[in-house]
Order: sequence, then structure tokens, then C-alpha cells
Amino acid sequence: MRELARQGFKEITLLGQNVNAYGKDFTDRNYRFGDLMKDISKIDIPRVRFTTSHPRDFDDHLIEVLAGRGNLVEHIHLPVQSGSTAILKKMSRKYTRESYLELVRKIRAAIPDVVLTTDIIVGFPGETEEQFEETLSLVREVRFDSAFTFIYSPRAGTPAAEMTDDVSAETKKERLKRLNDLMAELSRESNERLKGQIVEVLVEGESKNKANMLSGRTRTNKLVHFEGPKEWIGQFVHVRVTEPQTWYIKAEPVELATVQGAVS
Repeated sequence: MRELARQGFKEITLLGQNVNAYGKDFTDRNYRFGDLMKDISKIDIPRVRFTTSHPRDFDDHLIEVLAGRGNLVEHIHLPVQSGSTAILKKMSRKYTRESYLELVRKIRAAIPDVVLTTDIIVGFPGETEEQFEETLSLVREVRFDSAFTFIYSPRAGTPAAEMTDDVSAETKKERLKRLNDLMAELSRESNERLKGQIVEVLVEGESKNKANMLSGRTRTNKLVHFEGPKEWIGQFVHVRVTEPQTWYIKAEPVELATVQGAVS
């Protein structure tokens, strides 16, 4: 990580199927993911994020470390998969609806402006309409900014593959549409709250369709489009949000003096 900092990297993402389980298998020391993130926060890389985390292993120490901010961004991808405790049990997720909501409460108490995103599966074997409604109600309660949503399909080698896939394809598609409609509503509301605000964007590249149109991400992983020279690619730029959309934000660059005045 320090070598990446020396090379000038501006954002690092720690990847793992369950990244916050790091350290659980250590037998010679007590050093968990929260300790790792605390040490990483001392390294001179402007932004550090991680994915994907498992609610089961998201402990209080990690929340405390993330609340320290600095280069640890206030965006957490926290896959829930279902809002029904019964379905979560069938998925072997090792947490309940109630414990997930309590975790969200603790995260929000420590990081009030945190942006939460998630993964959700619809149509898991045996999922009833009532259980799907539990997922919708959890999504409304948490108010995720975005979600990766999936229709269940059997995957060889998993316990679920032995279960009867008894939710019809038509029902799965209908549930996915209802979920995606809700997510579009929540995403748009979240983006609308940013209108007029100045945000920091790490410029990732230029549009293939429009000259001088750049795109990048905020600390909270919001996708932003704005006009600017390609020399800005790889740099941090401050922009003012002008036209929030459902899945991305349109913005305009602002002068440094304006930024300093806005935050002073």
C-alpha cells in the first residue's frame, strides 16, 4: 500500500468476497479488519474504500475506525440479500433482519452522512409475497442510495441448488421490477439532495460520445458528469451539482476560490 502511495495512486479499493472477515483466521495475533483499516488510514493515499463486506463480520471497532474519516470514505457497500429473516436463514447468511437494521443504526449514528449501497436477490426458493414485501420495507427503512439487484437462479455446488426453485420466472421478473422501481425512486431522492452542493470528484475518464465531457466519482461513489479538459483525468476536481439524475449527477466545475469560500 505504501508503494502504491509512492507511485501516486489516488484511490484504492480493498477487494474480497468477505473483506471484513480479514484476520479471523490469525492464530498468532489479534489483528482484524478494523486494525488494518486504521493502519491504512495513516498512509498517504487520498481515498480508500472496500468491497464487499458481510454484515455478520461488521464489528463496532470497524465502525469506530471508519468514523474517523480522513482517507476512509463514507460509502459502505453492505449486502443484505433479503429483508426476510426466514429467507436469510435459508441463505445461511448468519444474521437476521433485526440485526442488520441494528447494524445500520450503529453505522448511521457514527457516520451520519454515510451512503449505503447493497445487493439483493429476489425469487429465492420458497420466497413468498409477504417475504418479498419484507425486503421492500427494509429497503424503504434503510433508504439505500443504490443496489445491485438479481433474480435468483440455481448455482451448482451451493446448498440452494438442492432446493426446489418454486418461484415462477414471471413472479421473479415482477418482483425485480418493483424492487428496481423503488431503488430508482430512492436514488433520485438522494441525488436531488445534492443539488447546488460542491463535491470533490476524482476524474476517471472522458465520454465516448461527447467531446470535453468528463466523468468521475465522489467519495460516496456517486457518478458525476461535467465538462472539462482531458488533462483533468486522474485528478481531483471540485464541481457544483446542477442537474441530479436517477443514476448519475450532472455538474459544473468551480474555481478553487469558490470552493474555499464555501467550506470556510
